[in-house]
Amino acid sequence: MASDHIPVTRALLSVSDKSGLIDFARALAERGVALVSTGGTHRALSEAGLAVTEVSDLTGYPEMMDGRVKTLHPGVHGGLLAVRDNPEHQAAMLAHGIQPIDLLVVNLYPFEATLAAGRPAAECIENIDIGGPAMIRAAAKNHEDVAVVVDVADYATVLADLDATGGAVTRATRRRLARKAFARTASYDAAIAAWLGETGPPEEAAPVFQALGGTLGQGLRYGENPHQQAAFYRSAGAARPGVATARQLQGKELSYNNLNDTDAAFECVSEFDPGRTAAVVIVKHANPCGVAEGASLLAAYERALACDPVSAFGGIVALNRPLDAQAARRIVEIFTEVIIAPEASEEAAAIVAAKKNLRLLVTGGLADPRQAGSLWRSVAGGFLVQSRDAAVVDDMPLRVVTRRAPSERELTDLRFAFRVAKHVKSNAIVYAKDGATVGIGAGQMSRVDSSRIAAWKAAEAAKAAGLPESLARGAVVASDAFFPFADGLLAAAEAGATAVIQPGGSMRDDEVIRAADEAGLAMVFTGHRHFRH
Repeated sequence: MASDHIPVTRALLSVSDKSGLIDFARALAERGVALVSTGGTHRALSEAGLAVTEVSDLTGYPEMMDGRVKTLHPGVHGGLLAVRDNPEHQAAMLAHGIQPIDLLVVNLYPFEATLAAGRPAAECIENIDIGGPAMIRAAAKNHEDVAVVVDVADYATVLADLDATGGAVTRATRRRLARKAFARTASYDAAIAAWLGETGPPEEAAPVFQALGGTLGQGLRYGENPHQQAAFYRSAGAARPGVATARQLQGKELSYNNLNDTDAAFECVSEFDPGRTAAVVIVKHANPCGVAEGASLLAAYERALACDPVSAFGGIVALNRPLDAQAARRIVEIFTEVIIAPEASEEAAAIVAAKKNLRLLVTGGLADPRQAGSLWRSVAGGFLVQSRDAAVVDDMPLRVVTRRAPSERELTDLRFAFRVAKHVKSNAIVYAKDGATVGIGAGQMSRVDSSRIAAWKAAEAAKAAGLPESLARGAVVASDAFFPFADGLLAAAEAGATAVIQPGGSMRDDEVIRAADEAGLAMVFTGHRHFRH
């Protein structure tokens, strides 16, 4: 069994990210560690005046094939994999002139950065590292005898161990570094597999193997509740605009719930083309509580707020255009957790800055609602994967199924309401009028309950605004899935709705259509369901 303290006498360094490299290598050399290196790392160390052996001196072969082959050799892998207290391993090393490598320092070719930069496929291929992951895995497997560093942030830890132990890296540190090393190669391979799946010919719907990887974006104080641990990870590749791309201009640290709710808000507001209209979404607990279009962001915000001013307190506000000073002044009048927008003017940012805890995020753009992608959800013992809901109501042929066809005004509001319903937790019912939500029922176990809650919300909003009748009067209604019975539709009619949009497809569609005709409602079918659990 290896000792807790394995002296470090030889280190192999091969890095693409050379941050801190020279200082670290010099510190190793000052502690009596012999340095071995490859390619550009060798040049950098030599130019810094450090004594360093080229890896070709260990292998007896020069680098070849544009650097594709340089470390895949027993002279390297034997030095990493040899068990120090195994006599047969020691004999093999002696017989073949293999020298032990006690410390491996490797960070991989920048595949993820190359992919994120949108570089050509051939360049992405050349940035798939082969020798690096092989060495990392070898050293991590043999972590009882070898320390492996894949993160520049761990240079200081290694040096601290060397000083504390008189030239060794402790077993606890070696084990922690090995775990990080395997996680790094797994994440790296997951990014490559995902890219090949996205850019190659269509794959089977359910590949035999699935891999998920990411890099820590930030540690979080806790998860949904204080007793849960949490962190935010960014996946590789060209990032979808949103919380992963956002720059936080000001405000306190984002929480798990903030990130989840902000993502929901920005995905919803990205459904609205900023070239056509300004739009604002207010979200509370991952559900929209107010959505509106307007001639300006201020007008859209006022109309979104009017839908449910009570729930908006402590909510997330998402905008489809750069935040301007007018909108900023109004938004900060009530307690808001996060504002997220593609950009923000200097004046708007200064206004928000007066609220020191309010977070302001800018993303650099909107998400594409039609973009393909995958969504992941954990379940006990595994996870579920599905494609993103990229269906957009503007692309759907709407089929009129009632005697009365909707008017142009109703048709516009029906599309608006169905666009919002896509982002409301099922069962979802959305009342809308003149490009603004006026009542939202979300997440109920029965559709009729969602319908009644949405109608009640519309009535409460009217009271808050001092209006004599419910905002549902003259509104249209969207349902994210079909009405299994006529009761939910009749609840909407009783509230004063005039038109309905729903997917259709129920065994009782004929019954529901008859009820709509008897109530004088216009109704259209989309043929697309928008369940969101």
